[in-house]
Amino acid sequence: MKAPAEGGSLSVLQGTALTLAAVLGTGVISLPALAIDAAGPASLVAWAALLLISVPLAATFAALGARHPDGGGVSTYARLAFGERAATMVGWGFFLAIPIGAPVAAGFAASYVADAVGGGRTTEVVVTAAVIVVVAVMNWMGIQVSARVQLGIAAVIATLLLVAIVVSLPRVDVDNLTPFLTHGWSGVGAAAALLVWAFAGWEIVSSLSGEYRHPRRDIGRATATTLAVVTVLYLGIAFVTVAVLGGAAGRAPLADLLAGAFGDWARPLTTGIAVLLTVGAINAYFAGASRLGASLAITGAAPRWLGSDIGDGRRTPRHALAFVAGLGLVVTVGEAVLGQPTDATLLVTTGTFALVYVVGTAAAVRLLPGGWPRVAAIVSFVASVGLVVLTGPAVLLPIATGLAGLCWTLRRPSRARVASAAEPEPHQGRDVGEAAYCAEG
Repeated sequence: MKAPAEGGSLSVLQGTALTLAAVLGTGVISLPALAIDAAGPASLVAWAALLLISVPLAATFAALGARHPDGGGVSTYARLAFGERAATMVGWGFFLAIPIGAPVAAGFAASYVADAVGGGRTTEVVVTAAVIVVVAVMNWMGIQVSARVQLGIAAVIATLLLVAIVVSLPRVDVDNLTPFLTHGWSGVGAAAALLVWAFAGWEIVSSLSGEYRHPRRDIGRATATTLAVVTVLYLGIAFVTVAVLGGAAGRAPLADLLAGAFGDWARPLTTGIAVLLTVGAINAYFAGASRLGASLAITGAAPRWLGSDIGDGRRTPRHALAFVAGLGLVVTVGEAVLGQPTDATLLVTTGTFALVYVVGTAAAVRLLPGGWPRVAAIVSFVASVGLVVLTGPAVLLPIATGLAGLCWTLRRPSRARVASAAEPEPHQGRDVGEAAYCAEG
């Protein structure tokens, strides 16, 4: 889905707010405690390592977005670098991961609400569904509306998280930092696999690259600002969670930190932070996913109705948005019926993000010019492969989803395909063997 020639409507500040929400997102809510469970104090090593990896990763996706502003994001980069089949596979895997991951993100906030008001699992399910509906409505009203709301959310949560860090520093207990390698280096690896969720986001905002007024100039600025803010907030929250709460960190560590500093009256404030973070993160992902879905439809890689409502000056792909939100609600209800926690699909979602990073950075190695952009792409590719290895078998589901998408396109060789003017013509030849395999599968 190409952006119009005159460009989009996002300013640098709005783009920064969307990027910050996508990357900071819900990871800061509960993941510090989960990382401590996996690695003890050494979880700080995992946080620092992933922040270090984020520098070339952010630079790579910013460079790709600036050169190829398109709603397809990573799918577009894969098409330009490797052809239509690769684009279809990564596009399907990523597109379907968003509604699967949305209940995970909303579930983090829901656990804070349940902690504050009670109600247990019922409260969590209701709040999870409500967050998905609210974000869908925000996106339904258009990118400008959701971006303005996002800007306010970003300012509030950044301030509140900084306050949480500052007021917790006087209560640091160095004894909580020993023994440091509680579960050995394997524990650090396990923590890093969980924390991939906290550092995902650079890939989805690439689908919003066509919405910027001046993509070549503004995407880099928004990315650099986001990276600086995320580094301070992530390291700060991770450190005080370990050094103040230690092994006593519960499912809602922010609530424990603020309650320890100000008293129990601060718990509702933490709940507000959690809800704002969640709404902001899912807002950014729904905005990007709806454009990705429409882009896949326009190029013939997904059902046409996902993008059939684009045109007549309206930029919001409401059909794709409705699909993403609807499937997210189905997953939420399904997990509730089966008695599964809302974070049961966490590793599957992070596995998808890791695979998307591999494909996106591999495409960047081919598409970006020599010099620092190429070096950043190579470093990012190597790091992304390492993340996939750490994630383990969880990557099998997105691979299966991608193969299903490929089978879908191979069964429809006569579909009209609309190629973007900036993209190569889609490959017309089809492997009969592949089509037969898909038909049998």
